Amino acid sequence: MFFCYLQTMTGRNKLGLFDFTMIVVSLVIGMGIFRTPANVAAASPTPFIFFVAWLAGGLVALCGALTYAEIGSRLPVMGGYYKVFSYAYHPSIAFAINCIILVSNAASGAAVALVGSEYITGVIIPGAQDAGYIQTVHIGIALAAIVLFYGVNMLGLRLSAKTQSVLTVIKITLILLLITPLFFATNTNHTSHLISSTMNPGFLEYIKAFGIGLVAVSFTYGGYQQTINFGSEVDRPNKNIPRGIFMGIFIIITLYLMINYAYVHVIGFENLKLESLKPAPNIAAIMASKIFGVNAERILSILLFLSVLAYINVLLLSNPRVMVAMSEDKILPAVFQKRNNRGALTLALTLFAGLAIIIVFWAKKFDTLLSFTIFLDCFGMALSAGSIFIIRKRTAHLDGTGIYSMKWYPLLPIIFISAYTFVAISLLVNQTKLSLIGLGVMAGFILLYFLVKGFKPSVHENE
Repeated sequence: MFFCYLQTMTGRNKLGLFDFTMIVVSLVIGMGIFRTPANVAAASPTPFIFFVAWLAGGLVALCGALTYAEIGSRLPVMGGYYKVFSYAYHPSIAFAINCIILVSNAASGAAVALVGSEYITGVIIPGAQDAGYIQTVHIGIALAAIVLFYGVNMLGLRLSAKTQSVLTVIKITLILLLITPLFFATNTNHTSHLISSTMNPGFLEYIKAFGIGLVAVSFTYGGYQQTINFGSEVDRPNKNIPRGIFMGIFIIITLYLMINYAYVHVIGFENLKLESLKPAPNIAAIMASKIFGVNAERILSILLFLSVLAYINVLLLSNPRVMVAMSEDKILPAVFQKRNNRGALTLALTLFAGLAIIIVFWAKKFDTLLSFTIFLDCFGMALSAGSIFIIRKRTAHLDGTGIYSMKWYPLLPIIFISAYTFVAISLLVNQTKLSLIGLGVMAGFILLYFLVKGFKPSVHENE
């Protein structure tokens, strides 16, 4: 770790391996792992299906991570997630999907900021009863969190990355604390039911349940694909991008499997199902109170709030770089590339933070938006991973020059694409209306691209 830190310090304005790995971890581990296990349990007829969904999600994430590692190694440019679509397909596809991603990420950040404010409000003003006053406090804290890290990011990449590393370490510490009941809890009555259940659904019901569970699992594992937005800002990208992604995903899979085992072991599978029926399942607080006592909830709330801050910071760190990439392709005005004297992306960062602030006031109405953007994310993930087949051909001259090339190609990207196709079909079957709306929105952004820019052949069309 000392070597990684030293490497970071010596590369001026570059992300070292440790910082980049922490960004990978923080992009993936948001608030999902503290809530979605209840949803996955509700969708799973047996604990066996529950754990299979989490293990499958981790393996899919690893396949995707290695695929994106090669994409990032072959195309180490800032705003890489946009550049991939533009380079491999057409700028209109890049524009449409990335507009959707930017809006959904801003909405996600706003919603998570409100969730974090709910945790910390009980610590700041315990016993408050007035609903209107509490809601005002929630909004104020959420806005303050966004504004605070907007300021941190305006001070430059180095400070933002260091802040991210500290907050991510806190987040990992929180997860490790939630795993400790495995070693100290005396109530182990639930352990014998880890792989058994009184339910005996048919094969098709198992497949349907697995698909529904995998939607929530995929959401919880998602986010690592945005790491290729930092390609040109990573020190020695050909080596550190694949290493950072692989190390980050390995840490995430290990933590997720351990904490889910802890949930089932301590809370019990059936009780975990019941938590999903509540408006705001707080399974993390239940875990803490069972081993550390009722006062642990207050400490846990503070740590959860810090975890929220890490998620908000990394969204502000990553998403403006997509706007820069779109500006470099002349889809957005050149002013989006403007930086201040500390290297911060002034307009892009301000616009994204402003969008998140606006959404805070409407976050409760954005649940539907967040749901159908998961469906769109399936298209984004499948298409971006599929670009490796095109990028490999166009960058064949880089083979043997030290760039990262995944083993078991093309099996890994095929597994990854197939998994997200399965998730998309599951959403289409179970949430048909939202899925069709999502497709309509994506088509609308494609139309907007041609209306604003006019039809022009892709710069790579003649290659």
